[in-house]
Amino acid sequence: MATKKKGAAKTVTKKAGDKLTPATETAASGALVEKEIAEESVADHPAVDANPRSGVPAESNAIDFNDPGKSSADAVADNLAATRD
Repeated sequence: MATKKKGAAKTVTKKAGDKLTPATETAASGALVEKEIAEESVADHPAVDANPRSGVPAESNAIDFNDPGKSSADAVADNLAATRD
């Protein structure tokens, strides 16, 4: 189990110092990934769900919640309507 470190982001930045480079990779979400910070980050903390879709029905994973023009309720309603057709 990982332990929470106070000021972890500042510590990573201090450790990397001048070695920090601009983000050149993107995650599946579209977020920029700074390798040095990602490597030093604690991902196995109990408060972080490493697999948020585990145990969730496949139908709920199929709903696209990334449409900025739709509310979550509209996305679910559209998905339900599509399954009725």
